[in-house]
Amino acid sequence: MFVILIRFVILLLIIFLLYRIFKYVLNPKRKLELAQEKEEFYWLDDLANVHKNFLLTYKGVLFEGEKYLGSTKKSFEVVSIFVWAKTDNLKGLTYTDFQYIERRINEVYPHAKIDWKSPIKELIKENSRER
Repeated sequence: MFVILIRFVILLLIIFLLYRIFKYVLNPKRKLELAQEKEEFYWLDDLANVHKNFLLTYKGVLFEGEKYLGSTKKSFEVVSIFVWAKTDNLKGLTYTDFQYIERRINEVYPHAKIDWKSPIKELIKENSRER
């Protein structure tokens, strides 16, 4: 009887470990961190929850965006997004990089006006005047 109990506990432990490994591998925050390390683009957002900020990483820099709901001609949509870098390491990023990020955000939120926090805001303003 004792042997059967031990086997049952071991089986439960194996199932629990497999479950935890599966949850770890599929964890979106882990994927975000991996993309940041590899300096790739990765988007983490809960599209169903307007009140929850999105995170994205691009070229090793982590950005956060705050969404604001408003009305369009036909419905309520995200109409304004405020974006800032969560890490201060913006070295090497150019105006073209921020245009790319804005394009990717506009793919998901086409009605949104994107505002950036300083110093990105000044870079975008300065470069948009030159063109």
